[in-house]
Amino acid sequence: MTLAAPGGRLLVADDEPHQREMLRSLLTRAGFEVEIAANGAEALASLERDRFDLLLTDQKMPEMDGLALLEAARRLQPDLPVVLMTAFGSVSQAVAAMKQGAADYLTKPFERDELLLVLAKVLRQRRLEDEVEALRGVLQDRYRLGNVIGISPGIRAVFSLVERIAGADVPVLIRGESGTGKELVARAIHTQSARAAGPFVALNCAAIPETLLESEFFGHERGAFTGAVRSHAGRFEQAQGGTLFLDEIGAMRIDLQAKLLRALQEKEIQRLGAASPVAVDVRILAATGENLEEAIRRRSFRDDLFYRLNVVPIHLPPLRDRVEDIPLLVDHFLDEAAAKFGRERPALAPEVLDLLQTHAWPGNVRELLNCVERMVLLARGPRLTPEDLPADVRGIAAAPPGEGNGGIELPAGGVRLADLERDLILQALRRTRGNLAPAAKLLGISYKTLQYRVRKFGLDREAGVREAPQVGPHHLK
Repeated sequence: MTLAAPGGRLLVADDEPHQREMLRSLLTRAGFEVEIAANGAEALASLERDRFDLLLTDQKMPEMDGLALLEAARRLQPDLPVVLMTAFGSVSQAVAAMKQGAADYLTKPFERDELLLVLAKVLRQRRLEDEVEALRGVLQDRYRLGNVIGISPGIRAVFSLVERIAGADVPVLIRGESGTGKELVARAIHTQSARAAGPFVALNCAAIPETLLESEFFGHERGAFTGAVRSHAGRFEQAQGGTLFLDEIGAMRIDLQAKLLRALQEKEIQRLGAASPVAVDVRILAATGENLEEAIRRRSFRDDLFYRLNVVPIHLPPLRDRVEDIPLLVDHFLDEAAAKFGRERPALAPEVLDLLQTHAWPGNVRELLNCVERMVLLARGPRLTPEDLPADVRGIAAAPPGEGNGGIELPAGGVRLADLERDLILQALRRTRGNLAPAAKLLGISYKTLQYRVRKFGLDREAGVREAPQVGPHHLK
């Protein structure tokens, strides 16, 4: 078998001639272009002369060891991934190398499968970083609307709609689950409109006590009610000449909905306790995560107000329906979190991105942002690994209280063990996108055992199985 995505220029540094030639032969047959170096000085000369996709170096070499070569190589090519080969018992040196920026390490003796899987993983990470870097150059114009980022069809449809209606001075109803970025879209509409120079005023209708909501909307005069010691301009007046964003519009009292409708129709409001109305010039953008049609049927939301607000509806898809946007969002959030906490921006292991893209994200983009911030804040090194992820994102669920069975409950009608085994294997393969080696680790079984069971249950095509490459000698010493 061969690598799923062979290719790439590798520089191999090892002072043992037999090991060097064995590595060159194995990696060449795996589809790589390989150059070898007998020591650190030769490797540096090659790096000064040419560019490589990866450096594979032994840790123990005379004159210049692997750590020194790593440091020197990163000065010449800062983005060059380095994989260190270290002897058994020298793992502490490998950990030190990881802290200095090594992409990964291998402990001798290692199997050919392990070597090729590590190289494939590191090169995949390098390609991913290159793709994200390339996207950054066009992010502002093509994949970004204000602070809303994405390349998925659903979010691109939102961008297109916003660009078309931003300049039209009509109400917009933004709909979507909590955490999908409804206020960000509202701000993007405002900044692209003719009202961009005016204020953007936001009011969360669910966050203000009902007794104060009318005053917050329309303002009040001094003495209008107990505690009104001075006059107060409401949000409508504060947004004069700009945009008023009403979040969670479905939480508004039914009697206040009538007053809002009148304000929209008459373009004037009246402060509590005032003798005469005040003309207002605002654009209304509203947002909700509720089913307003159902609220209308329950008579908790006015249908005439709904039709007034729903002139242009915008639906924001949940994050689970825009998985292809997650790499861009994570990249953006890593930059923001590193700046926020005054930390170095950490690198991201490919397995982390896999897990982030398979998580359901019930809290949507807001939950993803919180997850990235937590990882950056609690990072234990320059590279984020699956261990840095929250347990639920890694797919680790706590057992129900009082149960010691890991949360697996036996159905009343019983179950066939073979069916349960097949389902668990299929879940592991889907989580690892068909890669057998990490799936075997998730299941706590050997690679060969998983390989046998995959064939036994006929899961190859169903789960898109990708096996580890089988080339070269059985072991590398």
